Amino acid sequence: MPPPPAKKPLEKSLRRRALELLSKREYSAAELAQKLKAYADEADDIPALIADFQARGWLSDARYTEQMVHARQAKFGAARVANELREKGVDDALIAEAVAGLQENEVARAREVWRKKFKAAATTREEWAKQARFLQSRGFTFQVIKHILNRHAENDSPEDYS
Repeated sequence: MPPPPAKKPLEKSLRRRALELLSKREYSAAELAQKLKAYADEADDIPALIADFQARGWLSDARYTEQMVHARQAKFGAARVANELREKGVDDALIAEAVAGLQENEVARAREVWRKKFKAAATTREEWAKQARFLQSRGFTFQVIKHILNRHAENDSPEDYS
């Protein structure tokens, strides 16, 4: 008796694949379109699918931006968050709005990031530079970095941060 014919796996539709992706986390429209390109045929119309999802409220760059800002604000500065949003294809107007909200408390967030990494103020130039590079890599501006590091070097003691 011959073996039964092998079943061909069912191909997922592009719409179903997009819904599965969106069920796991938020995506920007450009990011979702890029992910779907790998699975699209010539007959598939990705822009129409994206427009349909946006019309139904399943896909929103504003919601994606809000989620991204909420997730990143405790660890990163406004410049880094803005750059990540730009890389994901978010509209500049949404980025400007998000960055404006982040810049309101930039110094406090930078201070908290600094406290978690460094328990004491820098005592040498090399330590100061190391701390400054760390904060810069997290997306804080040099003006904020100078404010944080010089303030801690001048009048704060390590006991204040225990």
